[in-house]
Amino acid sequence: MDRSRSPDKEAGLLGQWSLAMLVIASMIGAGVFTTSGFAMADLGDPRWVMIAWAIGGGIAISGAISYGQLARLLTDNGGEYLFLSRFVHPAVGFVAGWVSVLAGFTGAAALAAIAMEAYAIGDEGRPSWLPRGTIAIALVFVCTAAHAFHTRRGALQHNVLVAVKLTLIGCFVVWAISLWPRWYVAGKALPPLPDASLLTMATSVMWISLSYAGFNAAIYVGREAKQGWTDIAGAMLKATVGVTLLYLLLNAIMVFAAAPEEITGKQDVATVAAKAIGGMPLATLVRVAICLGLASSVSSTILAGPRVYAKMASDGMLPRWFDSDRSPPTRSVILQGVAIAIVVAFAGLQGLLSYLGLTLSLCSAATVAILLGRRTPRVPMNWVGVIAAWFYVIATSVTIALAAYHRPANLIATLVTIVSGLIVYALTVRRTTASD
Repeated sequence: MDRSRSPDKEAGLLGQWSLAMLVIASMIGAGVFTTSGFAMADLGDPRWVMIAWAIGGGIAISGAISYGQLARLLTDNGGEYLFLSRFVHPAVGFVAGWVSVLAGFTGAAALAAIAMEAYAIGDEGRPSWLPRGTIAIALVFVCTAAHAFHTRRGALQHNVLVAVKLTLIGCFVVWAISLWPRWYVAGKALPPLPDASLLTMATSVMWISLSYAGFNAAIYVGREAKQGWTDIAGAMLKATVGVTLLYLLLNAIMVFAAAPEEITGKQDVATVAAKAIGGMPLATLVRVAICLGLASSVSSTILAGPRVYAKMASDGMLPRWFDSDRSPPTRSVILQGVAIAIVVAFAGLQGLLSYLGLTLSLCSAATVAILLGRRTPRVPMNWVGVIAAWFYVIATSVTIALAAYHRPANLIATLVTIVSGLIVYALTVRRTTASD
């Protein structure tokens, strides 16, 4: 059972604007600035890459609608852990929380921090005395300090960072469009669209899904929303639609502005495209915008993730030391920061992309499926909500199956995560039973 809380210390701290900024920052991270080069290598044509991004956007929007319905069902902190624990089984919920600890927050934030360092300095500009990962870890500790002690102040700093990031990205989009005659495709007739394998498309959509994964970020801080589920649902839908449109614009620039061979397999695809159409001035603007974007992604993770750990601790699924009757849960914030720093020190970029996309998609599909269960308390869903939930579950499940078949190593890593979570859950239950 949940321990009693002090609502005046937690509730109403975050309005729809702050929640939308949280969602935007969670979505615009490493994926959108690194994935298209890898997708280009698999799909072989920029038009297929754009189709993959459009598919990913449609899935994310349906997911945002579905999570808005879940917020009506139960408005509290905890995200997937909360819903799966309450409406499926505590073990399933614990695994979802475990996935959040290892992948959803820690792994995704590490990915953003690693990519930020790559864009900020690159291998060619790295001094010999600066160890790899130093800048990324420093960013993690700065964000941890910003969010560990004051929710409103941390949210304000986060909002400013997101606003500056969006302004710079907007400048890049306008500048790039104004230089249309310099694009690689300007005035050229593209060849017929080549065939693309369903398996490679599914793998690319899985990578791309990681770029959209933050669409549900507002659900993790549900108790702190000023107007409850209405703020949560509104923030997720508006932010997801806006980010989807921005992603399509950004990727049109990245995959059509430079020659295909120049971006194929590249992780800094945005810089390559910017340099191709605007030279070093535009490339520099892009680097700054991306670094701010990735920094805000790390910040949003450290804002949202610790609420899940605190909720798990209040339910006895983690040590009580991580729980808190105040906002923010300082000890959980510090845990999050340390965990991200450890992953940064040992992980690589492309491997994280594949693992995170598959693992997080599986977890979110299971959560949305709650809306379709017969034993779930009914929420008043209109036909849009019903279609969105079915579409999200089916589309995500098919993509997961095809991507896992294409690259089974990613499925093995996901299964190891799930099995380890079940083992930890069994040990936790045994310890709790023994203490009682």
